[in-house]
Amino acid sequence: MNKLPVITISREYGSGGRAIGERVAKELGVPFYDKQLILMAAKESGLSEEYIKKTEQMKSTSFLYGLYMGAQQLPMNDQIFLVQSKIIRKLADEGPCVIVGRCADYILREREDLLSVFVHAPVEFRAQRAHTVYEKEAGNMVDFVKKKDKKRASFYNYFSQNKWGDARHYHLAISSVYGVDFAATVLKQAAEAFPGGAR
Repeated sequence: MNKLPVITISREYGSGGRAIGERVAKELGVPFYDKQLILMAAKESGLSEEYIKKTEQMKSTSFLYGLYMGAQQLPMNDQIFLVQSKIIRKLADEGPCVIVGRCADYILREREDLLSVFVHAPVEFRAQRAHTVYEKEAGNMVDFVKKKDKKRASFYNYFSQNKWGDARHYHLAISSVYGVDFAATVLKQAAEAFPGGAR
């Protein structure tokens, strides 16, 4: 069996991207990383998991300017991003895996064994799913979902030079309207058909 790709999943809120990634990782027999990255970053940085959760998706004014000025002057959320980037590269070097979120597709963009995926669905579908599956409550679920998307887009666009959700920057864009099982099957087939992947 040839080597499978490293799969990164970016996703709209409520689309089920995490569940799809988890299913694909299990079926391919490769590690799955999402919230585990917070624990790894906590160990690497010496910061608490709660602190990292709170700050990892808060952006500051200029990431590139901060890098230019020096790491000691970087805001804490930028430093956490650099720690997580280091961890993501290390995990990818260890072999095929599935990594959800955290700009992993951009961090690993130069790898030849990368399969980057964007999971999306209509906002009404995602609002309903967020309510029933995630058990989220809001006065207006559609607005709630849109705000979550805006936060993810802001984070991604801040730390990368690509635009979040722009299909041109991903190898594959999958709609989850047909369900997690269907989307996971499509992604699994794509991984197995990937150049150099399992045959």
